[in-house]
Amino acid sequence: MMKTNKCRTLCIVIVGLLAVSVPVFAHHGGASYDTSKTVTVKGTVTEYIWTNPHVLVKLDGKDDSGNTVHWVVEGQNPVSMMAISWTKNTFKPGDEVEIDAMPAKNGNPVAFLGTVSPTAPRKRIVINGKQFQ
Repeated sequence: MMKTNKCRTLCIVIVGLLAVSVPVFAHHGGASYDTSKTVTVKGTVTEYIWTNPHVLVKLDGKDDSGNTVHWVVEGQNPVSMMAISWTKNTFKPGDEVEIDAMPAKNGNPVAFLGTVSPTAPRKRIVINGKQFQ
């Protein structure tokens, strides 16, 4: 009887952990972005969000017809971004930027910086005419 209860409890714990881990794995997948392409996002910063789970740079750029496009460039979490010298003050509204990132597969104006470890290849970032990375 005691062995059956321990086994049942262990099975419930394992199933619970598996159920929780699947959404976490899915969240951190790169399936939304085309990792084989790079897009250069140019525009004016409208908002810089320094928060978990991901740092975001929102900016207004122009498409080929001159229409305003509201872009969102997604980074990693603040701790990872600090490892490559980003801070909560790296961008401010009004900054003119150029950011190389991986575009969204669905064509929406969303891009991802990708891996940001200190040893990973860096994406080009220009802030007010000065190379940041």
